[in-house]
Amino acid sequence: MAFLKAAKTILTSIIAAFSCQFGYTQSERPNVIIVLTDDQGIGDLGCHGNPWLKTPNLDSFYKESVRMTDFHVSPVCTPTRGAIITGRYPISNGAWATYKGRDALSEGATTIAQLFKQNGYKTGMFGKWHLGDNYPSRPIDLGFEYGVYHKSGGVGELSDYWGNSYFDDTYFVNEEPQPFKGYCTDVWFEETMKFIDRTKEPFFIYLATNAPHSPHYVAEKYAEPYKTLVRTEIPNAEFFGMIANIDENFGKLNAYLKEKKLADNTILIFMSDNGATAGYDSKNNLGYNMGLKGRKGEVYEGGHRVPFFIRWKDGKIRGGKDIDATAAHVDLLPTLASLCGIQPPTNERLDGIDFSNLFIDIKSTLPERTIFVHHGRDWRPPQDIQNTCLIKDKWRLVNGTELYDIEKDKGQSKDVSGEFPKLTGELLDSNTEFLKRIKSYSEYNELPYAIIGNAAQKEIKLTLQHAIGDGRPIWKSEHVAEGVKIHSLEHSIKVEKEGKYRISCRRWPKECSGPIQGIPDENPKNRFNYQSISPEKVRIKIANQIVEKKINPTDEEVVFEVYLEEGKTLVSTEFIESKETYGVYYTYLQPNN
Repeated sequence: MAFLKAAKTILTSIIAAFSCQFGYTQSERPNVIIVLTDDQGIGDLGCHGNPWLKTPNLDSFYKESVRMTDFHVSPVCTPTRGAIITGRYPISNGAWATYKGRDALSEGATTIAQLFKQNGYKTGMFGKWHLGDNYPSRPIDLGFEYGVYHKSGGVGELSDYWGNSYFDDTYFVNEEPQPFKGYCTDVWFEETMKFIDRTKEPFFIYLATNAPHSPHYVAEKYAEPYKTLVRTEIPNAEFFGMIANIDENFGKLNAYLKEKKLADNTILIFMSDNGATAGYDSKNNLGYNMGLKGRKGEVYEGGHRVPFFIRWKDGKIRGGKDIDATAAHVDLLPTLASLCGIQPPTNERLDGIDFSNLFIDIKSTLPERTIFVHHGRDWRPPQDIQNTCLIKDKWRLVNGTELYDIEKDKGQSKDVSGEFPKLTGELLDSNTEFLKRIKSYSEYNELPYAIIGNAAQKEIKLTLQHAIGDGRPIWKSEHVAEGVKIHSLEHSIKVEKEGKYRISCRRWPKECSGPIQGIPDENPKNRFNYQSISPEKVRIKIANQIVEKKINPTDEEVVFEVYLEEGKTLVSTEFIESKETYGVYYTYLQPNN
């Protein structure tokens, strides 16, 4: 016991000393705000040299910040978000795709929000989560005390609240649907500031916008300045307009922090989740990508290198300087923990490193390492070598065969693997060792699942967007409205408590119900072209049980009662139409008490 007390005293002294090194005492821990935009490439900023896009507020922040100029994420959104939240690579935490069963964190995930909450921070999440819509993977399950967010990967997707369209939508406040007035990005920033108003410091905020991801909806005044440039200089005026709106909101947030005298002791970060999208069209020579090859979904530099600006005046992180050390999304958790005097989790599965020493001494170095870019497209594990990028300082090994010196060749036009066979082999060896470790983890080998029978969520909702299968993916609510059909689908669930369960199979979501063989009476905002389907039966398969029921003309749901034992299982719900079977669009499961 005496030894433990002494160890605790030493640890407290170390943390206090570290805290003083960054200019604050143990009782004055800094606030943290991470602003993460969606689909904004590294060239989609005025301060990064875009000759057409105006981002005055972000440009001003750029001048006040330390810029990590060689910062990497994943080439698509869910993998990046999971890596930020867990400090683990997507292939390690299991959230490596954007749909089809691999867009959720697994049960037992350790998150940055949990870490900060356990250390006295008030935690809030606003905007886009895309790491699971059901327990145990929702924001409120993983450390966020308060949140205002949409569901799944975007506003208006089929898993989101029916009828959402970026303007005057219904979002979820700690899982309860609530209507909001205004544009989605405006709502996220406004709700963030309201949260700060009523929250005692310190706070940790994850503000993840769904903009400028498609669909590119924005008020005309933001897009109008760019419309004359379309097809001659840029691909998309609305995309630029969405960024202009983000810039305006970022300026409001920054001004608010200064007005409330919070700016100096708030670690404020701006970054994006993947590479270029609608602001760059290499085939038609439109837009700007800072001379980098690649875009979203690709493993060349332009697919995963993103802006990363950080400011913390009280911690001496200021002054408009660049740091060219190579860093990644997995590093945020240990780095922010270190900056805030928090002991990072003692977890051998944590992949990130603490790069905060770079802010003290720009000439300091980081441990030698390889950064791994792996991501998948569905439930299947990412490929070991193909569709990967291995990053080590200035070197990029793409697909295991193409080696580039990014300092000399940022457009990645000259493969130098033949000149450096030893380095190529070393990078491949590091990947082999990494994968050997990762493939022993349950998150790699087992699908994430929704849990039924837990008091944290009485009823879970399963949609085709997240279903496991080989067919074409669907994710838009328009796909549902038009009756697009997909086949061979299953969902991964865990039964926490043995007993009777009610399974409701529906054509339309509960908030806009209608007959399975017809269409709803309501058409929110008159935005859908409803088409009817004509299934005669519904079939469910779950835990070694197969049951079919007939659909009556006026049925809005077909309900099954099944007895389930504790444990993990797969569930399939299908419509049967003549000789064709296809997935049920919405399935609701709850205990039948």
